[in-house]
Amino acid sequence: MKNIMVLGSTGSIGKQTLDIVRKNEDMRVVSLAVGKNIDLLQKQIEEFEPEVVCVYSEDEAMELKRRLKSNRTKVMTGMNGLIACATVESGDILVAAVVGMIGVRPVIEAIKENKDIAFANKETLVTAGHIIMPLVQKHGVHFLPVDSEHAAIFQCLNGERHEDIGKIILTASGGPFRGKKRQDLEHVTLQDALRHPNWSMGKKITIDSATMINKGLEVIEARWLFDVDYDSIEVVIQPQSIIHSMVEFRDGAVMAQLGTPDMHLPIQYALCYPERRERFGEPLDFSTISSIQFEQPDLETFRGLALAYEAGRTGGSMPTVLNAANEMAVDLFLREKIAYLQIADIIEEMMNQHKVIKNPALHEILAVEDEVRKQIKARYDK
Repeated sequence: MKNIMVLGSTGSIGKQTLDIVRKNEDMRVVSLAVGKNIDLLQKQIEEFEPEVVCVYSEDEAMELKRRLKSNRTKVMTGMNGLIACATVESGDILVAAVVGMIGVRPVIEAIKENKDIAFANKETLVTAGHIIMPLVQKHGVHFLPVDSEHAAIFQCLNGERHEDIGKIILTASGGPFRGKKRQDLEHVTLQDALRHPNWSMGKKITIDSATMINKGLEVIEARWLFDVDYDSIEVVIQPQSIIHSMVEFRDGAVMAQLGTPDMHLPIQYALCYPERRERFGEPLDFSTISSIQFEQPDLETFRGLALAYEAGRTGGSMPTVLNAANEMAVDLFLREKIAYLQIADIIEEMMNQHKVIKNPALHEILAVEDEVRKQIKARYDK
């Protein structure tokens, strides 16, 4: 029996993780954590009977406790609750799918408790990769990427030697605005930006895909996950989302992982690694594929990607600024307080005024994030 802990169980990745648990009789859920969606969480508790759950919002946690009265599941709240859900003694693997910087500390604590990690929280590696990866090595845990792109690269590298890597090639769909120029995007609406052509994701990640900041964050992740420098990471547009990413080796050979745009595949691969189980969903039908396109990303229109490369190469605390500014700007856009093009403008503004801390400790990372959030809130959230 594999005991699974899920941070972010009511989000897109979390719900698809539970789909996989339902399909596999040798999997059991021992903890669940959410932000505040207690209606869905209550249903999940009734179905999976976890040992402990966390509702980050204290008010919602109290309401859930009232509803559950006789249930044996322990209800916790806040950061202590998240850490408890990530370090359950009986837990084997943590699905880290919570959105945002709140995922950093629970992942660190889970690694220290020798839990394997199925990793879908970009912010953790983007801001604290220099802390996380040495811990992974020290404790000898599996750190398995769930993002389709990094899962693809991980699979392409199985059995290969690190020194033979020539280039990591991250593919991107291009999002809903592929082919557009900056002037075309001046009057983009929230509804326009949320219409992703291929993937069904949460709102925040969907906006990140539209700006291509999502791909920039993945570049920084890839640097840490696969121990390569930024000059060895390339982004290409692959509009059909059939090729999920590729690796070019020093002899010129290129290996690619292909599949339908369905997150169940990389989640199940991470949960069952190194075993492969029966597919979840429809197979890729090559008889219906007439062509596979490739394009170069437009770094002037999609400035978020260029800013991510800049932040990654600068290093230190700069990726934290990038990430925090993006989180705040996307939230403002989702609440229709700023225009779409202002997302990249705000990120660049915050990066330009930041004084870099070269090798930040966790408390410094969190302090930088807090300061960026305060500055943006004071200027734009009125």
